[in-house]
Amino acid sequence: MLLLESIVSTINSILWDYILIVALVGTGIIISIRLGFPQIRHFTWGAKKVFGGVFKKGENREGSMSSFQALATAVAAQIGTGNIAGVATAITLGGPGAVFWMWVSAFFGMSTIFVEATLAQKYRETTKNGQLVGGPAYYIKNGLGSKSLASFFAVSIILALGFIGNMVQSNSIADVVSRAFSIPQLGIGVIIAFFAALIFIGGMKRIASFTETIVPIMAMIYIIGSILILILFRQNIILTLKAIFIGAFSSKSILGGAAGVGMQQAIRYGVARGLFSNEAGMGSTPNSHAVADVEHPAEQGLSAMIAVCIDTMLVCTATTLIILTTGAQNLGAEGAGVTQEAFNLAFGPIGQKFLAICLTFFAFTTIIGWYYFGENNIRFLFKGKKAIRIYQVIVLIFIILGSFQKVDLVWSLADMFNGIMVIPNLIGVLFLFKESKAILKDYDSQILRGEKLHYKYEYENNELKDYQK
Repeated sequence: MLLLESIVSTINSILWDYILIVALVGTGIIISIRLGFPQIRHFTWGAKKVFGGVFKKGENREGSMSSFQALATAVAAQIGTGNIAGVATAITLGGPGAVFWMWVSAFFGMSTIFVEATLAQKYRETTKNGQLVGGPAYYIKNGLGSKSLASFFAVSIILALGFIGNMVQSNSIADVVSRAFSIPQLGIGVIIAFFAALIFIGGMKRIASFTETIVPIMAMIYIIGSILILILFRQNIILTLKAIFIGAFSSKSILGGAAGVGMQQAIRYGVARGLFSNEAGMGSTPNSHAVADVEHPAEQGLSAMIAVCIDTMLVCTATTLIILTTGAQNLGAEGAGVTQEAFNLAFGPIGQKFLAICLTFFAFTTIIGWYYFGENNIRFLFKGKKAIRIYQVIVLIFIILGSFQKVDLVWSLADMFNGIMVIPNLIGVLFLFKESKAILKDYDSQILRGEKLHYKYEYENNELKDYQK
């Protein structure tokens, strides 16, 4: 076991300390320049579409999600324990300046997710039952013409998110709820699995309905709680912002925490935690963006950019500010415990329970989102409902096991498979982003001419043909 832990740790160090951070940020920079910074030029339109979708309840085609439902499912997966524990870890190890680099990674990641989402839209297919499916496996197969690389990605995401990832999300819920409410962790795991099963068996329609309802409420409650803390500690806000910007380029320590960590550490932990949180370039969220019922792929691409903004610029920033304004990073806690200390300092014991509830919803919605991403790739690898049912049972078993197991190694394995699945996805993104550039150009020209948005989805019958062979 120790040998396995050592091997996994070495692989993760190589992947996340060197290769993937450079590859993901570098890809974001290249795409931003080549696409003319769509995260700036089209931000307002994307925001209007996303926030307007909260109140718009129109009918979408059978076998699809509305644009907002697809985005809510993506955000459900993005907003998880990383927004609470990951941000705290970045501050503890990288200092306040790490937050600045988290913002930078998110800014360039918005362009990357635009490409992922538009490619997922362009190359999506339709199942025998009329359900839309898509994502990196599909644009790697249809765009690059490599079924083997696509299958490698599909297996990686099923292992990383569907199985191992959901195991650790369950553990996060069980751990924090058990400490806050003194409930046995196994019992919590069974409860999580029960409610997850109710959503799983309802298919895409129930998943979409759940995420579009819960995600906005979940995020709003956490933001309101954070705002209340900032009001209580408002005298420290200016000093906190100063610490973030000075710490990003200097080893000088302000507000305590990781004294003298230096710019390199701030960049390393800020970028890494940011990428883990918003998942831009990792190939996960395109699985939901692919099935959005929109008139043009660029519409969902622009909406996807806002999801990254919500995750990092809004929720992660809220966590950052409450930790630094309260000084919770100096109390010796680790991970989610740092954020928990911030709520304790502001609200006392009730703060711990509040965060436990928030973390429960964050992690549970991540379970739902990650399950769906895995299911989408099960459909890519296997035909028929039997494979889906087997997958559902395995996921539920992992959820229960994860609730009471010590999962340090499992976390490391999840990180490793997350890293592995990034590689084929980035290959697809880098070789195909010119397709997204053409899609954006077509979208802009239609808008300028005042035309009704339209697009021909030429690959939607591929899966149906496979079934008929």
